[in-house]
Amino acid sequence: MSETRLSAATMIDQQVKELDAIAKRTVQDFNTTLGTERMGQWKIRTVALLQQHAGQNAADELARKTPGMSFTNDLIEEFTDEVDSYRSYLVALATRIRAAAPPTAG
Repeated sequence: MSETRLSAATMIDQQVKELDAIAKRTVQDFNTTLGTERMGQWKIRTVALLQQHAGQNAADELARKTPGMSFTNDLIEEFTDEVDSYRSYLVALATRIRAAAPPTAG
């Protein structure tokens, strides 16, 4: 059981890295439209992976996440706020999964 949990945490770490790469590329290119499309595709893949590795509840929580109201009129800031909301959820989830995994012997 602990190997399954650690596998889920590792998968989540990989998805966070992918999200960070999308964010970095979007900020460098100043193309939030393409970045938003990439993030949408990433979110669909990540929800499916969470369903397989971490359970339906974790997948549903990410699927329901949406960015809050924004009044900045700064597309890059709005984009990074959305990235941060997904990233913080996934990092917290991976931390909870690792904390729930019993320590390995030896």
